[in-house]
Amino acid sequence: MEIKQAIERAKNNDQMAFSFLLDRFWNDVYGFQLKRTENENDAEDITIQSFSKAFDKIETYNSDYEFKTWLIAISKNLHIDLIRKKKSIISSTSANNDEEDYYGVIDDSPSPEDQLITEQNLKKLLRDIKKLKPHYQDVINLRYFQELTYKEIAAHLDEPISNIKVKLLRSKKLLAEIIKKSA
Repeated sequence: MEIKQAIERAKNNDQMAFSFLLDRFWNDVYGFQLKRTENENDAEDITIQSFSKAFDKIETYNSDYEFKTWLIAISKNLHIDLIRKKKSIISSTSANNDEEDYYGVIDDSPSPEDQLITEQNLKKLLRDIKKLKPHYQDVINLRYFQELTYKEIAAHLDEPISNIKVKLLRSKKLLAEIIKKSA
């Protein structure tokens, strides 16, 4: 399959085209982010978000430009947004500190109320996950609860890594929609 053909098929929601594009450009985007973030987890998260955003907005892709360039631009913008978000959190917390605060000992262990809220949120999340189709439940469980790598999930489910990445993208989108509806 050619890249241009895959893009056209992806615009028509062809799953194979999405897998092809993900396989073809994953290392480019991931490598770009790994150099920028110097953190494998951040690079992987931003890469996943980049493909997710690209696949959501694939109909806006302008074929006058290289697809890889478009993906890298999306990825770069997501990384910049992440940096801005981190900076605003840091500046807002440091602006609220008085001189006295530097001498206090911070207890960041969760209170009983925090633990209860966390348990309730987890129960709600698990209920929402159960609303997904079983194959989507499986990839979410293996990735986020059992903390397996893509390679380990692919071996466990006996599927190509590209399918696992696409399934995980789709399951996260579907789960987000379910959570948004129940909120």
